[in-house]
Amino acid sequence: MKLSSRQVAGVILLDLSGRIVLGEAAPLRDTVKLLLANGEKKFLLNLAEVQYIDSSGLGELISAYTTIRNKGGQLHLLNLTHRVRDLLQLTKLYTVFEVSNDEAEAIESLNKTSDSAAANVGVAS
Repeated sequence: MKLSSRQVAGVILLDLSGRIVLGEAAPLRDTVKLLLANGEKKFLLNLAEVQYIDSSGLGELISAYTTIRNKGGQLHLLNLTHRVRDLLQLTKLYTVFEVSNDEAEAIESLNKTSDSAAANVGVAS
Protein backbone atom coordinates (compact mmCIF):
# COMPACT_ATOMS: atom_id res chain seq x y z
CA MET A 1 0.00 0.00 0.00
CA LYS A 2 1.17 3.49 -0.82
CA LEU A 3 -0.01 6.58 1.02
CA SER A 4 0.36 10.27 0.35
CA SER A 5 -1.20 13.12 2.28
CA ARG A 6 -2.30 16.61 1.44
CA GLN A 7 -4.37 19.28 3.14
CA VAL A 8 -7.33 21.03 1.52
CA ALA A 9 -9.48 23.59 3.35
CA GLY A 10 -8.51 22.29 6.78
CA VAL A 11 -9.10 18.63 5.89
CA ILE A 12 -6.32 16.05 5.68
CA LEU A 13 -6.69 13.93 2.54
CA LEU A 14 -4.92 10.60 2.63
CA ASP A 15 -4.63 9.17 -0.87
CA LEU A 16 -4.22 5.41 -0.63
CA SER A 17 -3.27 3.08 -3.46
CA GLY A 18 -2.59 -0.60 -3.87
CA ARG A 19 -3.82 -3.22 -1.44
CA ILE A 20 -4.69 -2.72 2.23
CA VAL A 21 -3.68 -6.11 3.58
CA LEU A 22 -2.02 -7.80 6.53
CA GLY A 23 1.46 -6.43 7.13
CA GLU A 24 1.13 -3.48 4.73
CA ALA A 25 -1.26 -1.11 6.54
CA ALA A 26 1.21 0.27 9.11
CA PRO A 27 1.74 3.51 7.14
CA LEU A 28 -1.97 4.34 7.55
CA ARG A 29 -1.90 3.71 11.30
CA ASP A 30 1.35 5.64 11.80
CA THR A 31 0.24 8.60 9.67
CA VAL A 32 -3.10 8.91 11.46
CA LYS A 33 -1.42 8.84 14.88
CA LEU A 34 1.16 11.44 13.83
CA LEU A 35 -1.45 13.78 12.34
CA LEU A 36 -3.69 13.45 15.41
CA ALA A 37 -0.70 14.26 17.63
CA ASN A 38 -0.20 17.39 15.50
CA GLY A 39 -3.78 18.47 16.21
CA GLU A 40 -5.49 17.41 12.97
CA LYS A 41 -9.13 16.35 13.40
CA LYS A 42 -10.69 16.05 9.92
CA PHE A 43 -9.64 13.14 7.72
CA LEU A 44 -10.70 12.01 4.27
CA LEU A 45 -9.42 8.67 2.98
CA ASN A 46 -9.34 8.58 -0.82
CA LEU A 47 -9.66 4.92 -1.79
CA ALA A 48 -9.94 5.44 -5.57
CA GLU A 49 -6.70 3.53 -6.21
CA VAL A 50 -7.27 0.72 -3.68
CA GLN A 51 -7.89 -2.53 -5.52
CA TYR A 52 -8.26 -4.89 -2.56
CA ILE A 53 -8.80 -4.88 1.21
CA ASP A 54 -8.52 -8.04 3.30
CA SER A 55 -9.90 -8.57 6.82
CA SER A 56 -6.77 -7.06 8.38
CA GLY A 57 -7.14 -4.03 6.12
CA LEU A 58 -10.76 -3.64 7.25
CA GLY A 59 -9.47 -3.83 10.81
CA GLU A 60 -7.05 -0.99 10.05
CA LEU A 61 -9.84 1.17 8.62
CA ILE A 62 -11.95 0.52 11.72
CA SER A 63 -8.98 1.19 13.97
CA ALA A 64 -8.27 4.50 12.22
CA TYR A 65 -11.96 5.46 12.50
CA THR A 66 -12.05 4.59 16.22
CA THR A 67 -8.76 6.33 17.01
CA ILE A 68 -9.84 9.50 15.21
CA ARG A 69 -13.31 9.52 16.82
CA ASN A 70 -11.83 8.97 20.29
CA LYS A 71 -9.70 12.08 19.76
CA GLY A 72 -12.75 14.13 18.76
CA GLY A 73 -12.11 13.92 15.03
CA GLN A 74 -13.94 12.74 11.95
CA LEU A 75 -13.09 10.26 9.21
CA HIS A 76 -14.90 10.03 5.88
CA LEU A 77 -14.19 7.76 2.91
CA LEU A 78 -13.90 8.99 -0.67
CA ASN A 79 -14.09 7.35 -4.11
CA LEU A 80 -14.73 3.73 -3.22
CA THR A 81 -14.06 1.25 -6.00
CA HIS A 82 -16.86 -1.18 -6.83
CA ARG A 83 -15.01 -4.01 -5.07
CA VAL A 84 -14.37 -1.97 -1.89
CA ARG A 85 -17.96 -0.68 -1.84
CA ASP A 86 -19.26 -4.26 -2.11
CA LEU A 87 -16.98 -5.37 0.72
CA LEU A 88 -18.15 -2.55 3.00
CA GLN A 89 -21.79 -3.35 2.22
CA LEU A 90 -21.29 -7.08 2.80
CA THR A 91 -19.68 -6.44 6.20
CA LYS A 92 -22.27 -3.74 7.08
CA LEU A 93 -19.45 -1.21 7.53
CA TYR A 94 -20.93 0.98 4.81
CA THR A 95 -23.37 2.27 7.45
CA VAL A 96 -20.52 3.18 9.83
CA PHE A 97 -18.51 5.40 7.50
CA GLU A 98 -19.57 8.60 5.76
CA VAL A 99 -18.89 7.91 2.07
CA SER A 100 -18.70 10.32 -0.86
CA ASN A 101 -17.70 10.21 -4.51
CA ASP A 102 -16.99 13.95 -4.75
CA GLU A 103 -13.93 15.41 -3.03
CA ALA A 104 -15.27 18.98 -2.74
CA GLU A 105 -18.58 17.71 -1.34
CA ALA A 106 -16.79 15.52 1.21
CA ILE A 107 -14.57 18.40 2.35
CA GLU A 108 -17.60 20.66 2.69
CA SER A 109 -19.41 17.97 4.70
CA LEU A 110 -16.46 17.56 7.08
CA ASN A 111 -16.21 21.31 7.57
CA LYS A 112 -19.98 21.74 8.12
CA THR A 113 -20.08 18.90 10.64
CA SER A 114 -17.20 20.34 12.65
CA ASP A 115 -18.69 23.86 12.48
CA SER A 116 -22.06 22.68 13.82
CA ALA A 117 -20.35 20.63 16.54
CA ALA A 118 -18.34 23.70 17.60
CA ALA A 119 -21.51 25.79 17.71
CA ASN A 120 -23.17 23.20 19.96
CA VAL A 121 -20.30 23.20 22.48
CA GLY A 122 -21.52 26.45 24.01
CA VAL A 123 -25.08 25.18 24.49
CA ALA A 124 -25.83 24.23 28.11
CA SER A 125 -28.67 21.97 29.22
